[in-house]
Amino acid sequence: MENTHLKRHRDKLLITLMFTLIISVMNATAFNIVIPQVSEAFHMTTAQGSWITSIYILVFAIGTVIYGKLADIYKLKNLVTVGFILCAVGSIIGASAQVFPLVLTGRFIQAAGASVSPAIAMIIPVRYFSQEERGRALGIASIGTALGSVVGPIVSALTVSVFGWRWLFYISILFLFTIPFFRKYLEDDQKKRTRFDWQGGGIFAAAIALVMLSITKEVWQFALIGIVVLSLFIIRIHLAADPFIQPTLLKNKRYTLGLAIAFLTNGTGYSIFFLSPLLLFNVNHLDPGLIGLTMVPAALVTALFSFKSGKLADTKGNAYVFNIGTALLVTFFLLVTLFVGASPIFISLFLIFGNLGHTFITIALFNAISRTLSAQEAGLGMGLLAMLNFISNAIAAAIFSKMVDMQFLQIWNPLNHSQNSIRYSNIFLCLLLLQIGIFLYYSRWSKHEKVK
Repeated sequence: MENTHLKRHRDKLLITLMFTLIISVMNATAFNIVIPQVSEAFHMTTAQGSWITSIYILVFAIGTVIYGKLADIYKLKNLVTVGFILCAVGSIIGASAQVFPLVLTGRFIQAAGASVSPAIAMIIPVRYFSQEERGRALGIASIGTALGSVVGPIVSALTVSVFGWRWLFYISILFLFTIPFFRKYLEDDQKKRTRFDWQGGGIFAAAIALVMLSITKEVWQFALIGIVVLSLFIIRIHLAADPFIQPTLLKNKRYTLGLAIAFLTNGTGYSIFFLSPLLLFNVNHLDPGLIGLTMVPAALVTALFSFKSGKLADTKGNAYVFNIGTALLVTFFLLVTLFVGASPIFISLFLIFGNLGHTFITIALFNAISRTLSAQEAGLGMGLLAMLNFISNAIAAAIFSKMVDMQFLQIWNPLNHSQNSIRYSNIFLCLLLLQIGIFLYYSRWSKHEKVK
């Protein structure tokens, strides 16, 4: 009876987390479609206006790992409460701002609060569910991410058309409604009080900020400075009594190799969300509204099957789910490189393979990486994983952008003869080969995984 009650209690926690991730995805992507309007409102260039999204991504990535570290010290329910209240404050500041610096300030504070959501999405399945149930928990959390990607563009477009871009700030207010549920369903776990290494955390944040700025703004001098600052951080963690990151975590080879695989996998999978809209616009000549509709079926199917993939990870093992995901993703890359330029209906069907494959791979890999961490390392370890996902997305976007701008003289895939889509056929062929390489590397890494 007690076990049944505990299961229901934790299922309600997962539903709350799923709803939170829907809001999180909506909030993170809301301003992507209004950069031109914001730039015009404040008489700026598009590059200047794009800071409204750049500043959010930057703070969001860094905040995720900060909250991960704080979760190893403080109660998770208190961090969620502070984070979501902070996010709401940022919303009010941004929505009422009359000058662009204040708009950026609001977006900065929003991100500083909202970044608790990806942190808890990693931590809750690890901390509150056994290894035998963790895949299921990650699967339910993934439903929120998939649904958010469907609902987000629709809500953003309707909000902007009816009320204006400032109202997009109020999406974050929805986080406040989840606080009572998190405070009820998160266990009142008393953490061991240790000193938080704010100096080390500040150095780490500065290094990551410089690296991400070098990627998003293509100022490569920032990367060199970031590497120097990161070197100072490494010195710091070996000298401090209670460092921001314990050196033992970085010496855990299975964990660090898992991070490397996740970094490559996430960057490769990001092609689905970054390149597919460009392909549909440049090759199929669809307008943005139709592009969004073309991608909806894949997101809905992914939401339906995320739970199933999590349960398979628990019963069949993470390698089994990873293999299925690889087969689906390789199928997507193969179909696109062969039939790029075909009807958007076919591309919409191909995307189902891609979205579903990427989700299967992500759930299996996150579940496997979580098993390399001790209970004391879970918060920071999973926070670092989440942060690296944002960095890999930024790097992937920069690489894909350069590849799209390249002038390819010949089709590398001999089975595709469409001259109008050479670049996309070649890019997806490269991704196909890269994914096969990642699969082979993962197969070696996963040999020592404990399977139920």
